Amino acid sequence: MEALTNMEKANKTFLEEVSKRSGEKLSLCYQCLKCTAGCPTAPNMEFRPNSIIRMIQMGKKQEVLGSSAIWFCVYCQTCGTRCPNEIHIGVLMDALREMAMEEGVHAKEKNIHLFHEAFIQSVRRGGRAHEVTMLMEYILRSRDLMKGSLIPGVKLFLKGKFPLLPSFVKGKGEIKRIFEKCKK
Repeated sequence: MEALTNMEKANKTFLEEVSKRSGEKLSLCYQCLKCTAGCPTAPNMEFRPNSIIRMIQMGKKQEVLGSSAIWFCVYCQTCGTRCPNEIHIGVLMDALREMAMEEGVHAKEKNIHLFHEAFIQSVRRGGRAHEVTMLMEYILRSRDLMKGSLIPGVKLFLKGKFPLLPSFVKGKGEIKRIFEKCKK
């Protein structure tokens, strides 16, 4: 058996690390493009969802963690329902964002932190994200009325992905305890 080169080891290490952190079996991806075809934010990404997986498989850690694509996922779960191997890119993107933040890789997008704060506030209020109020909070805080946040949001709403009224979880007290524990 031949010894692996340092580059091959780095490629394998990144794939293993991301697969472990996300719980997704990325080595199963054979680039059918179903995830990208259904992704509502793919047209705005510099690297499409399938390309992100391929880049991970190739060990392109810096390119992946520094890409805008990892911040564009809205976790609509279309990718996972279309994937023949049940790879959920939303879960993958969460893991990649965590890794980027841990390594001090800053998002290229202006105001992306405001979007994530709006998401967290939405979860804190109801125990789950409510996209309509989350989007409105982001638009108001960022003053980004038409630059890119409203149009994709309206498209998702028209596809029935965003319910107009929020629903709340029953265990809101538990959600509150989780957020209090995270502050420590």
